[in-house]
Amino acid sequence: MPGQPGDVVDQGLSSRRSEFFLASKCGCPLSMAPDAVTIGQHDYSAANIRADVEQSLRRLQTDHLDLVQVHLSPPRSEMEAGGTIEELQSLRAEGKVRFIGMSGTLPNLPDQIAMGVFDVFQIPYSALQPEHGELISRAADAGAGVLIRGAVARGTASENKNWTVQPLSSSGPAAQDRWEAAKLDELLDDGMNRHEFILRFTLSHPGVSSAIVGTSNPGHLRSNVEMASRGPLPNDVYAEARRRLAAA
Repeated sequence: MPGQPGDVVDQGLSSRRSEFFLASKCGCPLSMAPDAVTIGQHDYSAANIRADVEQSLRRLQTDHLDLVQVHLSPPRSEMEAGGTIEELQSLRAEGKVRFIGMSGTLPNLPDQIAMGVFDVFQIPYSALQPEHGELISRAADAGAGVLIRGAVARGTASENKNWTVQPLSSSGPAAQDRWEAAKLDELLDDGMNRHEFILRFTLSHPGVSSAIVGTSNPGHLRSNVEMASRGPLPNDVYAEARRRLAAA
């Protein structure tokens, strides 16, 4: 969503701008309420792209955004018709944007990578949503940064969620079905729980630059940092997990 942080965040950032890397998205009509359903309600015209960026700058009380990502993975034809990329490049030339990104998914992601204009791709990926694994490698090989969303699949396998939610942007099998079909419990050892396995699986992909891990309280944050600090899965465990997921 184009710049919807709270006032406290805005006020804290304005005096400490150099300490933060600020990212926002574009493509949402400015008239849309923050909690409105967004599917099918996007506007990738040059005028709306600029308005989105300008709104984020005002809300964040800054003169530039480090990264602006096109929201909801539109097809190349729609961006070309609206002048999306040209407007983002103009904003970059004006110093209002440093890097241009795409929040991309299948089926449009391969074409978006081939365009060669995006510095960063935000892509969903985890052991429970591995469909984009090859495209992460392709984006990285093309020189782009890869930011993963859904790095722990919304915590769906953790004890408190217990498979009651599903990964974002997923069209594959249910998370629990995929986990059980691949018999991933057999790969847990040294006290590792399912949540940790999924996070470290995501971080094991060699094309991943960074990952978004949701958290709702300081305890979640501390736990996720501790898990991530253990690093990627052992190479043999990661390879076996990928083999099992492919077979399943």
